[in-house]
Amino acid sequence: MYYLIDTTLKECTVQECHSGEKPYVAVLSPTEWTAQCDAFEMGIDMDPELLYFHTTKAETNYDSITGTFAIPDRSDPEGKTRKFAFVLDEKGIVFIDPWDTASGIIGEIAAAKKWRMPSLERFLYDFLYQIIKEDSSILEKYERKMDAIDNDIDSGKDADLNCLNDIRGFLRVMRTHYSQLVDLAQEFEENENGFFKAENIRFFRLFSNRASRLHGVVNSLLDYTNQIRDTYQSRLDVKQNRIMTVLTIVTTVFMPLTLIVGWYGMNFKYMPELETTWGYPVVIVVCILIVILSLVFFRRKKWL
Repeated sequence: MYYLIDTTLKECTVQECHSGEKPYVAVLSPTEWTAQCDAFEMGIDMDPELLYFHTTKAETNYDSITGTFAIPDRSDPEGKTRKFAFVLDEKGIVFIDPWDTASGIIGEIAAAKKWRMPSLERFLYDFLYQIIKEDSSILEKYERKMDAIDNDIDSGKDADLNCLNDIRGFLRVMRTHYSQLVDLAQEFEENENGFFKAENIRFFRLFSNRASRLHGVVNSLLDYTNQIRDTYQSRLDVKQNRIMTVLTIVTTVFMPLTLIVGWYGMNFKYMPELETTWGYPVVIVVCILIVILSLVFFRRKKWL
């Protein structure tokens, strides 16, 4: 697929792409790139990684910029990462895309964007923005889930800590993703080879600021997950302390009763209480008084 960057992205032929009249965007498979890379006349020191990479990054070559995108799936960040590579110079950009991820993003831009002052820099900004445009609402959704978990903990309900752990894993993946996007935008902003017009560098700075804000939001949400975990642990400790208090009180109440049972269970021959008519009722009354007095004592001490 080939496009010219005009007031909109316009599909074109490969010949129009190489004419140099307007900046171009090309989307090729790894096989197509291997066959056609010489035709683009880009000064590449090292061929871009096409399959075996795991990060979003950009590297400046002698007369080009090469890099990769590794975009986590927002619905399943631990699952398959969408990957593709790119090569660009002042004439345009080539995406080397094995799975049509870049094609989908470019299709959205072609359908929705119209530029008053078209440029390669503006296209790159819109391309990068398409990657993160839904992320604010996604992060808000996860924040609401965390609020619900926090409210459950405060109200004494069973909290879904597995959900909290999943959210925490998602946020860690996204924090790394935003950090890499910021680095990539800053590499473009550096403009070491002078590919980009000075007045358009602001687009990369604008995207870098957006990605940095999302990075900050993710850090705040990660701190929130830690607070929720600490709150849950505190509630759990309080519950355990209450259980231990009850068990201690029960043990303390029945300790003198156990002593009485042990004392009169020795069955010595000359124990007068064993032959006394009122011995058994007296022991019962004494045991009941011990229990009542113990409970009154604990109540006054506010241990119950």
